[in-house]
Amino acid sequence: MSKVKNILVSQPVPADLEKSPYGDLIKKYGVNIEFIKFFKIESVSVREFRDEKVYINEHTAIIFNSKHAVDHFFGIAKDVRVEVPETMKYFCISESVAFYLQKYVQFRKRKIFFSENDVSQLMDLIKKHKTERFLLPCSDNHSKDLPDLLDAAKINYSEAVLYRTVPAEMKALVDINKFDMLVFFSPQGIRSLFHNWPDFKQGDIAIGTFGTTTSQAATEAGLKVNLSAPNPTTPSMTMAIDAYLSKCQKKA
Repeated sequence: MSKVKNILVSQPVPADLEKSPYGDLIKKYGVNIEFIKFFKIESVSVREFRDEKVYINEHTAIIFNSKHAVDHFFGIAKDVRVEVPETMKYFCISESVAFYLQKYVQFRKRKIFFSENDVSQLMDLIKKHKTERFLLPCSDNHSKDLPDLLDAAKINYSEAVLYRTVPAEMKALVDINKFDMLVFFSPQGIRSLFHNWPDFKQGDIAIGTFGTTTSQAATEAGLKVNLSAPNPTTPSMTMAIDAYLSKCQKKA
């Protein structure tokens, strides 16, 4: 366990870094933390959407599990010149996604439903409206958890791939070997690492992962995961980093 001085976090920089948990880590351990997004999100083309043969107005309800899904749904609706009817109902994974909808539709309790960022709660809401014909906007590599639950509950729904994640081109901008720790939050981040640096060797670099799918992707790519979250002792990524840095400090 070597000393950690430079950390790369594959996420956008927090709005107020100084007051964020990452700011606390910088003060506590005197580390340098850089925030770099490892991938970007782009819309599918109108032709790609039409090839899916999914028709918005054949549905009476939309399921949104992210703000990206909201933006890309209304973006493609505009591009294909479909006017979303006022009677459309919306089922959102969280309150923040539900309020984000106000960019596009008038907020009415009768047609906007949301859970507390809990898929099982979202499913309970959907099951209460089983007669609706649901549309699930998603990315090209979305989790199958929600579709599996919809299938099990025999919900009438269609999936529409409206956006994709692609690696950001970073090799010319980032010296990956200057970092002592790399922190990832999705399998796409791991894929982007090897897209930009195909010959990457971990060596003494610590790898941090958030979520089981990210950890699995790292292991499958031949990386050793040194710290992970969430778990009972470190429910957040910053807590996992804190615990790791604390161990490094004691061994120094």
